[in-house]
Amino acid sequence: MSRSAPPLATVTDAVLEASVIGSFSAIGPRVRGRLQHWGPAVGDLHGRTYVVTGATSGIGRAAATMLSAAGARVFVTGRDSARTVQAATEITAAADSSEPGVEPIAADMGELDQVRAAVDDIASRCDHLDGVLHNAGALSATRTESSAGVESTVASQVHGPFLATHLLLDLLRAAPSPARVVTMSSGGMYAAPLTVDGLQMPPDSYRGAEQYARVKRAQVTLTRMYAERLDPTGSDVVFHAVHPGWVDTPGVEESLPRFHRVLSPVLRTPDEGADTAVWLLADDGEPATTTGEFWCDRRQRGIHRLPSTRRSDTADRRRRLWDEVCAAVGI
Repeated sequence: MSRSAPPLATVTDAVLEASVIGSFSAIGPRVRGRLQHWGPAVGDLHGRTYVVTGATSGIGRAAATMLSAAGARVFVTGRDSARTVQAATEITAAADSSEPGVEPIAADMGELDQVRAAVDDIASRCDHLDGVLHNAGALSATRTESSAGVESTVASQVHGPFLATHLLLDLLRAAPSPARVVTMSSGGMYAAPLTVDGLQMPPDSYRGAEQYARVKRAQVTLTRMYAERLDPTGSDVVFHAVHPGWVDTPGVEESLPRFHRVLSPVLRTPDEGADTAVWLLADDGEPATTTGEFWCDRRQRGIHRLPSTRRSDTADRRRRLWDEVCAAVGI
């Protein structure tokens, strides 16, 4: 929300945010968008190039569709090659244009060799990137591991995106205006303290929702640290993390069936879940001139709601997280 937002919009936003359900459900964007007079999330994006991971369904697919419909060239990734090709074809058709189109790249973001291969493929096909949306990942009730023995949520939503960002920096810096790296986090992180030693939950105490929340907290922390360490002015590349709200996606229906059943009447659509992320990728106003922030419904939000998570967020723990992720991905 801009500083010139009407007083009613400001007060209403604060009430919605305090209520949680009013903020995170579909009520949030529908009320805020009307009171704040939101324009389209994107304008004309011809000449711009983006990467969207996890784009075969849900929020990622909605984001890729919105970018492509605005004229952008979009690389989309997914774990399954056939599904990724099908999604790229359907997104291109939905944009009612074959130029520049959507290009599929099969890659599991939890497998670092596949991340490296995907980046090499992208680099061979373009000379710059205007933005990356790290969206791949899911909440899993069952603990699994990557081929490197890393818990899969950590592997696909922390290690893989971190490595991809590092490897794509030259392409991002080559963009004619500040490029954006946007990470799709979750409001679930509000319940999770920042942890390094406990980032990967062991098999005997694994709980999917808690593992997911810990990872989402780590994503928000690393977004802020990337901004601080790489380019605190945001003149070349800016970094944002975004909370999409409670969204009706196949992943939510599968991983949180009770939550989905009870709240389905007020869940956001995938387009509503993707709106702020796409706005952050494409808008040349506030999203291009700020960096390291956490957003929901086109407004910067605090990253703590509980004293316990605030106490956990120490400089030493942030530094340890950064160092351990760097070591894990070979940087």
